[in-house]
Amino acid sequence: MKSTHKKTTLLILTPGFPSCEDESSCLPAQQIMVKALKKKSPFVQFVILTLEYPFTKEPYRWGGNLVYPFDNRNRGKGQRLLMWTRVWKRMEALHKENNVIGVFSFWHGECALLGKYFARLHRLKHYNWVLGQDAREGNKYVALTRPCAEELLAISESVADTFYIHHSIRPRHILPNGIDPTLFPYRNVSKDIDVLGAGTLKSLKRYTMWMEIVSSLAAKRPGLKATLIGKGPEAGYLKRMIREKGLQEQVTLAGELPHQDVLGLMQRCKIFLHPSSYEGFSTACLEALSAGAHVISFTYPTHQPIDHWHRVYSAEEMEAKALELLSDPGTDYSPVTPFLMEDNAASVMQLFAGSEPARR
Repeated sequence: MKSTHKKTTLLILTPGFPSCEDESSCLPAQQIMVKALKKKSPFVQFVILTLEYPFTKEPYRWGGNLVYPFDNRNRGKGQRLLMWTRVWKRMEALHKENNVIGVFSFWHGECALLGKYFARLHRLKHYNWVLGQDAREGNKYVALTRPCAEELLAISESVADTFYIHHSIRPRHILPNGIDPTLFPYRNVSKDIDVLGAGTLKSLKRYTMWMEIVSSLAAKRPGLKATLIGKGPEAGYLKRMIREKGLQEQVTLAGELPHQDVLGLMQRCKIFLHPSSYEGFSTACLEALSAGAHVISFTYPTHQPIDHWHRVYSAEEMEAKALELLSDPGTDYSPVTPFLMEDNAASVMQLFAGSEPARR
C-alpha cells in the first residue's frame, strides 16, 4: 500500500541552474541560496524548475534536491508558450503529490509570471526575488504579473529604489545577497595580487575601463600585479590591450575558473575593482569583502555604508582610491562579511511559514 504522507515542498522557479554540482560558476548566488535553504530546513523538499538552462529535459538531483529542466534556450514565442504549459503541468503534478507550501521565483520575468498565477490559483504564497536588471525600465513582465509590494523581495535597497522609480511599486522586503564563509579555501594566505577583477567580459561590465585603470596604476607602481577572471565577448580585445600597453608582466587574464578558485584569488588580492555601470548586489563584491579585499565600485547596494567598500563616481576617482589604499602600509585587509546566505534562507522560510522576518 502506498503511503498517504505528502512531503512539505517548496517550488523554486529559475531561468537557469547548474547542470551538476561541479558547475560552480553557474549562478553562484542562487546555488548558495538553495544550499542554505536545504541546510536550514532539512525536512522540506525543495524542487527546482529551471526554464532555459541546462540544455536537457531529463530530471536530475543537485545537492539532494530534485531539478526539472525545460531547455527552452531562448526559443520563439510559440515554443515559449509550450514550455510554460509543460512547467505548469509539472507544478500541478507536484502540487497533487506533495504538500506544497509556496512558490519562490528568481528574477521578475517569466518565472515570476508562472509562479504568481500558479500560487494564486492554488491559494499558495508566492515570493519573487528581484535580482537586478529585472528592476529596470522596460520589464514587460511587471505589467503582466501586477505584483503587490508584499510578494517582492529586492536583493538590495538600490534595487528596491530602482523598481519603485520605474514601476511605482516598492518591494516590501529586502532579501540581500549573502555568502557562505565555509567555501573559502585558505585560512592564512599572503596578499600577492594588488588588483583583481571578476565577471563576464562584456560592455556592460566595462572591463576596458578596468584595464585602463590598471595600466595607469602600473605606471605609478611598476611592480603591480593584477588578475582579471572571466570570459565573454570582449576577451580578445582585452588581450590586445595587454599587448599594446605592454602589460604582459603585470596583468593575467585567468579566463573562467571554478568558484572556489575564484574565492582563493580573492583571498590573495588587496583591491577588487568593479567598474560595472549597474548591479543588483554583486556577488563578486560581497565575496571579495569577505576574502579581505577592499572593493571599489560605481554602484552601491545599501543606504548605509559597508566597511571596506568604497563608492566612486569616475574612473579617475577609482584609480585614485586604489592608489591611496595600495600606497598606505596601514591599510586593513581583514575580512568583512555583512550578510550570510544562511540568515537570508532563514528569512525566506519564515515568510513561507507565515512568520515575517524583520526588515533589514
